[in-house]
Amino acid sequence: MRLLYTALWWIALPLVLLRLWRRGAREPGYRQHIGERLGFYSQFDGGTVRAPVIWVHAVSVGETRASQPLVEALLAAYPSYTILLTHMTATGRATGQQLFARHGKRVLQSYFPYDTGWMCARFLRYFKPSICILMETEVWPNMVRQCVRHQVPVLLANARLSARSLRRGQRFGAMLREAAAGIDCVAAQSDADAARLRAFGARRVEVTGSIKFDVEVPAEMIAQGQQWRAQFGKRAVLLCASTREGEEVEILDAFVKLPQRDFLLVMVPRHPQRFDEVAAMITARGLTLQRRSAGIENEIAATTDIVLGDSMGEMFAYYAACDVAFIGGSLLPLGGQNLIEACSLGKPVLIGVHTFNFMFITEEAVAAGAAMRVAGAVEMLRAAQMLLEDPVHQTIIAANARAFARRYQGATTRAMVLVADVLNNGSQV
Repeated sequence: MRLLYTALWWIALPLVLLRLWRRGAREPGYRQHIGERLGFYSQFDGGTVRAPVIWVHAVSVGETRASQPLVEALLAAYPSYTILLTHMTATGRATGQQLFARHGKRVLQSYFPYDTGWMCARFLRYFKPSICILMETEVWPNMVRQCVRHQVPVLLANARLSARSLRRGQRFGAMLREAAAGIDCVAAQSDADAARLRAFGARRVEVTGSIKFDVEVPAEMIAQGQQWRAQFGKRAVLLCASTREGEEVEILDAFVKLPQRDFLLVMVPRHPQRFDEVAAMITARGLTLQRRSAGIENEIAATTDIVLGDSMGEMFAYYAACDVAFIGGSLLPLGGQNLIEACSLGKPVLIGVHTFNFMFITEEAVAAGAAMRVAGAVEMLRAAQMLLEDPVHQTIIAANARAFARRYQGATTRAMVLVADVLNNGSQV
């Protein structure tokens, strides 16, 4: 099965590279550092990489932001080490640059190569990492196999596995069971995640909680959000954060039918390549639009219906600027997104019913009175209006949200104990 999997990667590689180049027309970052995706790292020659190396793999934006508390803890605990942060998406790499630029060459960034044994082996021979820390769900068969062959211990941190992902993974049988068995230690987010990861074949699984609860909100993001809030004027603000394809249509169609629109809607699509598409949707419905990229230094006009958050790395500022936050990816069966950031800033959260990728956290937030489930876009807007018109209820949910976020902190400390154990003992495979 693994040989077939690898052969398919090589067969598909020309098409993968073509798709990468085409995507780069909209997101230039995808046309940069292509050699890294194939296992070539000459740009790091000349002593740029200072050994020893701790390798953290964070595929995209969510995993990169979640890795921040862990990377900061690693930098403090292991001052002689270089942190190598790898990604698969251009937006993930850009996020890492924003988060860790102040550390200079102590945090290096690279794309991880495609999952063929030859490319993964080149990566490991070049950087010679002391440990591989995979964030959340990024387990690739050839990556793990090559780590085992090169005696690089593997820790899966902040691990989560939905029931749907477990069912899908079990279809690949022995290949993924071998990959799971090659992981030295798993730091799971919840008991349910731990049980599914053990069923998947992971050997040592510890429940440490979600590192995302330990993410510190940058003071500059709060200040920026407060400035925006002043610019938004006296109207209440509903934020639709990390919306996905298909959701904006439902939200906008419900929004234009509201008998009274006495609040400002701020919409931030999850993927930057869709900013223009969503802007066109808004104007096609006759709604007045202002884009973040055009600047919001002046007060937003009372006639503006929607502010489009077409920027990257500013989600905390958007949360700080809103009164109520809807978390996207949950109106349609897309699995949901992380609601912890909104809760940490004390924002009442609205969430759809499709949250299978973040089931434990979402259910706990709802049970704690920090979040409310909604069945669709119409119900979401109605619930938002109810909260925006009821300051007392809004204040209660905001307090619940802050308490919920504080209650689950400490996962980074628990994960660091496992990192030290794996580093000291090496690969046990």
